[in-house]
Amino acid sequence: MSLGLGLMATLFVAGQQSKPFIKFSETVHDFGDIKEEAGRTAYSFELTNSGGQPLVIHNVTASCGCTAPDWSRTPIPPRGKGFVKATYDPANRPGPFNKTITVASNAQESSVILRITGNVIPRAKTVEDIYPKAMGALRLKAGHLSMTRVAPGTQKVERLEMINTSDKPIKISFERVPAHLTLVAQPAELKPQETGVITATFDASKKNDWGFVSDMVFVLVDGVKDMNNNRLSVSATIEEDYSVLTPQELASAPKAEFADKSFNFGQIKEGTKVTHNYELKNVGKSNLIIRKVKASCGCTAVQPAKMMLAPGESTSIKAEFDSKGRTGRQSKGITVITNDPTASTTILQFTAEVVK
Repeated sequence: MSLGLGLMATLFVAGQQSKPFIKFSETVHDFGDIKEEAGRTAYSFELTNSGGQPLVIHNVTASCGCTAPDWSRTPIPPRGKGFVKATYDPANRPGPFNKTITVASNAQESSVILRITGNVIPRAKTVEDIYPKAMGALRLKAGHLSMTRVAPGTQKVERLEMINTSDKPIKISFERVPAHLTLVAQPAELKPQETGVITATFDASKKNDWGFVSDMVFVLVDGVKDMNNNRLSVSATIEEDYSVLTPQELASAPKAEFADKSFNFGQIKEGTKVTHNYELKNVGKSNLIIRKVKASCGCTAVQPAKMMLAPGESTSIKAEFDSKGRTGRQSKGITVITNDPTASTTILQFTAEVVK
């Protein structure tokens, strides 16, 4: 009996030794403090095949794109050595990091996880970093100014920092500014290396619109307009502030209910025009006002017959899609804005597969 057990144990050990076995000298490496400006840093994890068959590393994957792995690509013989190399790019990644590298092989332990840690000391920011949007001698902190939410009939002010990077004074002015938007450069003339701000005032009472709106204005430097580089976009979302409503007001509010919010036309032939009606009903307790119906590019939305629905009333929004000149999968949307305080903006979607 004992002889049989001993033989089985011997065979088991022999079987284990006949397989490749991956053994790393270490599975964790700490880079410590590394400077961002020093660029990529790398470390090679050394490994040994302590089994009895050739070891093949099938794949090495990193936990995110910041580590670039490399490894021994050819089979590693018994008692042979290999490596897995991890490279970390600290660019724009200040602070501590903790990343994993998963090694898949034909070894008895088919998956091994390695880890790299460290701390990136951020480099000193340059003028270009702080003010990335270049307009000749003028640089801005951004090429876009977001007003975020603006309540109807109100004004909102936002500011955008700027700097004159030249050795001469420059004058700042604006062109193609719509009536609902006011832009003021402070100061209007920047001395060499001087900083300032562009103050933007959005007046929703002068903008007869709802939902997301965007304007493109031109920033002139010494009266010169660069059509390609000197554009500044200003956006806002015009919507009511329902957070001020009392529980009683919410209970008696209108409520928009769509029979369906998505529709699939299936497969249609190129050049075909298709339509779908989205049914809308006011299931609330006061009048539902349809503020706006807007279709995405390539789709037409017919305005509903009624823009105000009493409690219990219904209407439909007709979506039209012309597949002429289009192929493949198409996905379009229609934005509907109402005075429903629980869901003032609804996106209706439809899809189609256009074939020749």
